[in-house]
Amino acid sequence: ARALFEKLAGIDEIKAAKKPRGLKAVLRPYQEQGLSWLRFIHEIGSGGVLADDMGLGKTIQTIALLLSLKAEKKELALRALIVAPTSVVPNWVRESERFGPALTTALWHGAGRKEQMEELESANVVITSYALLRRDIDLLKKLDLDYAILDEAQNIKNPLSATAQAARELGAKRRLALTGTPIENRLSEIWSIFDFV
Repeated sequence: ARALFEKLAGIDEIKAAKKPRGLKAVLRPYQEQGLSWLRFIHEIGSGGVLADDMGLGKTIQTIALLLSLKAEKKELALRALIVAPTSVVPNWVRESERFGPALTTALWHGAGRKEQMEELESANVVITSYALLRRDIDLLKKLDLDYAILDEAQNIKNPLSATAQAARELGAKRRLALTGTPIENRLSEIWSIFDFV
């Protein structure tokens, strides 16, 4: 923690990140700033919380981050797990295919999901729900992940819940939480999110 605070103290400004080549979208200025911030926390080795309001493009900023990391890794495969509410999972699949077609995605969903193990091993991005995170944590925590990303991260606002405990068990080099409502009722909710990241 001390080393991280020393890095932060020496930062005057966050340098602008280049839009990744594979991104099939135009970023708005605030989304460019969000991407630059995501790159910054990646480079200092930190996790983070992207707490933009609803509808401001947390999904596209995250896809842009993953594309930029994939371009850097070249011969090594990028591995990320995105956990979202069940109702939002199809949106992640659709937006990944639309805005980041260079990212290979796998949907971990449905009764036959255990037959998709090969897809989990080869995909850049695995997308699943909070319900399946809880149910399949023993399998998901074995994945060698560059990123574990929680969308609508207020789903882990109770640190004692099975969902929050499962999220903390994920093995990932970096962790990212996306939420439009980081605090709904009490300060301990954001503590739980920071405990994850």
